Amino acid sequence: MGILQQLGQGILGLNWQNILMMLIGITLIVLAIVKEYEPMLLLPMGFGAIMANIPFSAAVTEGGFLNVLYNAGIVNELFPILIFIGVGAMIDFGPLLKQPVMLFFGAAAQFGIFAALMLAAASGQFNIREAAAIGIIGAADGPTSIYVGNLFAPTYMGAITVAAYSYMALVPIIQPPVIRLLTSRKERMIHMDQDFNVQISKTVKIIFPIMVTIVSGIIAPMSVPLIGGLMFGNLVRECGVLESLSQTAQHELSNLVTLLLGITIGSTMMAQSFLTLKTLLILGIGLIAFVFDTAGGVIFAKIVNLFLKKKINPIIGACGISAFPMSARIAQKVAQKEDPTNFILMPAIGANVSGQIGSIIAGAVVLALLS
Repeated sequence: MGILQQLGQGILGLNWQNILMMLIGITLIVLAIVKEYEPMLLLPMGFGAIMANIPFSAAVTEGGFLNVLYNAGIVNELFPILIFIGVGAMIDFGPLLKQPVMLFFGAAAQFGIFAALMLAAASGQFNIREAAAIGIIGAADGPTSIYVGNLFAPTYMGAITVAAYSYMALVPIIQPPVIRLLTSRKERMIHMDQDFNVQISKTVKIIFPIMVTIVSGIIAPMSVPLIGGLMFGNLVRECGVLESLSQTAQHELSNLVTLLLGITIGSTMMAQSFLTLKTLLILGIGLIAFVFDTAGGVIFAKIVNLFLKKKINPIIGACGISAFPMSARIAQKVAQKEDPTNFILMPAIGANVSGQIGSIIAGAVVLALLS
């Protein structure tokens, strides 16, 4: 009888909350496969949620493999930093170096972080550190959200991560309406130079990640793990003597760590902590943050144009978020919809990679102020 009870405890322990969370996990898997929304992350995240919500699952108990992965990769912030090394190896900072003014768009588009922080704090449901972790969703940067969320709001890690990565995947849906609302057709048709008649030497590309790490680290020491990981990956790419390691960082390392990160984060989506009013608030505030990010960047570009003879296409402002390279591609599509001969992809990428730096600095500032 004892054996039968043990074999049937999963059935006896099953409740509607577990079933709903498993359905949410299946939904993430379907979005990954059918819609191809961030499949490398949403698919393992959905599967992790299913495993975590099976009653008495040995995967998430003390010593279970998902519990081990959580302690080994999330608690000590290892997974986000490894992902940044891979992302850094993928990024070409050339377009940003050709027109450094794009760096300001990476700063302007972080407005959503502080808007979301204030909204979360004003709701009365979160303390200031939890509100800050929720605000980082506005960085449109999954690893930074995980890094700050683990330090300030571990209870809400599942909701914060799902919001950050889900809205990153929904950038093609969220950004175009906001861009069109805030710009005229004439503004969207502004042409920009592709290379700005500037050549960037290999030496400059090697010096850039080193200097950014030093300067950012001195200004915001809390940023060193994330900005250092990103810039180290970029240095591996640009140095020219570690081509095989650069390719490994871009592909094998990035893919493997993202897979482990996804299934581990999915394991935090347990019914008792996920199915709450606070989770809905986090998801709603995250969406508002993304809208504010886009709007802040576009409005900043329009203000800058008041002082420039050679105008910047304000669509570029929307690329200051950290969703690389999706946001740049969306900007190109929006511009070409108005004028098929308009190519703004390279300037858009310049703003987009500046968003990577901006999101890390903004996250470090929040950490420094509230730690």
